[in-house]
Amino acid sequence: MDNSLRGEDKLLKRRDYEHLSASGKKFHTPHFIVVWSEDGVGRARIGITVSRRVGNAVTRNRVKRLVREYFRLHKHCFIAADFNIIAKRGAENLTFHELCTELEKAVQRIRNLK
Repeated sequence: MDNSLRGEDKLLKRRDYEHLSASGKKFHTPHFIVVWSEDGVGRARIGITVSRRVGNAVTRNRVKRLVREYFRLHKHCFIAADFNIIAKRGAENLTFHELCTELEKAVQRIRNLK
């Protein structure tokens, strides 16, 4: 199994984020909002949004690294859709294990909703 995270696995363009926020469905967890849309994509792609409300640049980058690592290790669990994972306040205090547990529940619920 390929656990790498390539450019085609990421949302890179502003229009992708705008399209996702306009037409996507939302799922809330205590520390994240997961927005997803299945508009004709053939694979799971991820975007990560962490605002300044979460913390300084070092803190925001840590949260993004942890979410990217979760996605890299669990790509096979995601449905073929575009995802934007938005961090809420408090996400900076999560350990990697807590983050994985929370996102695992969200991905499972999204799979069941499909």
